Amino acid sequence: MALDQDIAQLALQEERLQFPAFDADTAWALGNTLRAAAVARGYRIAIEVRQFGFPLFYSALPGTSPDNADWLRRKRNVVERFHKSSYAVGLSMEKRGMTLVERYGIPLADFVGAGGGFPIRVKGTGVVGFVGVSGLAARDDHGFIVEIIAGMLGESISELALAAE
Repeated sequence: MALDQDIAQLALQEERLQFPAFDADTAWALGNTLRAAAVARGYRIAIEVRQFGFPLFYSALPGTSPDNADWLRRKRNVVERFHKSSYAVGLSMEKRGMTLVERYGIPLADFVGAGGGFPIRVKGTGVVGFVGVSGLAARDDHGFIVEIIAGMLGESISELALAAE
């Protein structure tokens, strides 16, 4: 039942966390807000914000490695392909008892259904990009992004956050 509740909550997050517009300045603000919060909390994460095909922000905090950049690439591939958060895709596969390889034939070397990749949606337009973090546990990577976007958009994090495990 918790899995179904998480999947429903992830869909609500993606529905509510839509930007009125998104450009390079918005991406920079989002990336810097994520970075400042990560530094304040002592997180060792890498952060990426992109419009599809175009990098707009990247920061690797002390304690990260090139492996974090690769995790971001794999999460980004999932968001770009499915237009859903990488965590939502991963939980959907878990519910089905399948892997991305079994269901879609896509290589795990290039795609990962782990938390930390979130679609950037623009109201009336749809998915235009990706924001990702790598370095925390999957659920925490996802929750961190949701918290920061909710704050930027004036949405209630208490209504959108996943239940504590």
